[in-house]
Amino acid sequence: MTDRTIKDKEKYMSMALELAEKGLGTTSPNPMVGAVIVKNGEIIGKGFHKKAGSAHAEVEAVQDAHSKDYDIEGADMYVTLEPCSHKGRTPACSDLLIKEKIGRVFIGMRDPNPLVNGGGIEKLEGALIKCEVGILEERCRQLNKVFLKYVTEKMPYVIFKSGITLDGKIATGTGKSKWITSEESRKDVHLLRSRCSAIMVGIGTVLADDPRLTARFEGAYDPVKIIVDSKLRLPLEAKVVGEDCIVGCCENVSREKIEELTNKGVKIIKAGKNKVDLRKFMAELAKLEIDSVLLEGGATLAASMFKEQLVDEIRLYMAPMIFGSGKSFLEGELDIDDVSDAIRIEGMKVEKINEDVVLSGNVKRNNA
Repeated sequence: MTDRTIKDKEKYMSMALELAEKGLGTTSPNPMVGAVIVKNGEIIGKGFHKKAGSAHAEVEAVQDAHSKDYDIEGADMYVTLEPCSHKGRTPACSDLLIKEKIGRVFIGMRDPNPLVNGGGIEKLEGALIKCEVGILEERCRQLNKVFLKYVTEKMPYVIFKSGITLDGKIATGTGKSKWITSEESRKDVHLLRSRCSAIMVGIGTVLADDPRLTARFEGAYDPVKIIVDSKLRLPLEAKVVGEDCIVGCCENVSREKIEELTNKGVKIIKAGKNKVDLRKFMAELAKLEIDSVLLEGGATLAASMFKEQLVDEIRLYMAPMIFGSGKSFLEGELDIDDVSDAIRIEGMKVEKINEDVVLSGNVKRNNA
């Protein structure tokens, strides 16, 4: 069998990536993975990981090929992430590929999960299955940016989202904010919510707006509601109160209030003495398998998250209007005394939704 050209390899890996994207918003805390099996230039099997606990992409692809009575022995597999080498919720995929006598495995990127991290490749090569790593690697990494941070840093990937005016306001001087952005932009936000494990707001937002923090469209996944509330002022009748709500508070809050909220299903996490230690709180959320957080405000919490370098990505919905005065989308001291100290955004993208402009990009770490 002759080696595939670079063009062929990228073509099949691109197909695997498209399959992997079908798992967007449903695989947490697992990565999105797609796999394609090719033999003699024909695609004989395809699959993707649908949700945590279900069959991995490699298994789906093998089962797809078997369902059509194809002989897999000697075939090539293209998979976006290194096949796992350990038994977790499902058996190790590398063992399956060895059993099925796959000929070669083309891999988009190594799995940085400490439980794998080259182990799958080592096991396959130990069974004399040739592996090639790094095909469309940057696309594979971008697809699983949430997973990469989660498994390497044990912290959630945080997206800061805000609907703002051209002069960066989220409300007028009298506190009015409905609606700054268009209905189409708000629909896009609900889609974004459904793709994140959790939504985070400060207690000020809850007290002012009493939001539901849900993804309001048919069939949507409703993320966990996270409230940062140092003094535990969350009203028992607030719409967010329930079994899918987590509150971060200080250590010296009322035991009685903790019991009242706990009885309503709310999970309480104590982090910090005088104010919530955001870094500690986020680490605790990661232990609960919350791998991604959509930070929606308010302005003070957002500034604190930026200051602690906990924000990974921004998405600003900018409406064609100006308030002049009012509440800015970030309010708080960021310790920026010089232009060189500014928070930098990389890979900026601009798109239009109706009359709104959406700005998105990745936050550059100060030590990057």
